[in-house]
Amino acid sequence: MSANSVSVQVLPVFLDEESAPEKNQFIWAYCVIISNHTRESVTLYHRSWNIVDSLGFARVVSGEGVVGEQPTILPQETYSYTSGAVLRTPSGLMFGAYDMRSKRKGDFKVTVPAFSLDSPHMLRTLH
Repeated sequence: MSANSVSVQVLPVFLDEESAPEKNQFIWAYCVIISNHTRESVTLYHRSWNIVDSLGFARVVSGEGVVGEQPTILPQETYSYTSGAVLRTPSGLMFGAYDMRSKRKGDFKVTVPAFSLDSPHMLRTLH
């Protein structure tokens, strides 16, 4: 499978009402849209996320599938789900990968490009 055979788009949203900045708890929801550009079905069977806060604290979250499912995405179709992340700082970033499988091509990895988690509570410095 080529690198462009399955694409991933992530749309993060800061959840101000659910966050507690005074307790260093900043919460985001993010919607992931996975598009299968191939001519065969693909199954997402494993995920791995790297979550890094603005102080450089990093953690890895991995496991089977996503949100309790191992979805099969039909040819030329999309699959989307919503999940969340909690940071102890008002900003950070996430990136990761999905392990996918198709009958003809076998196992392959789809990279999830880094995306930023920015809240209105970030201190901004102008230079």
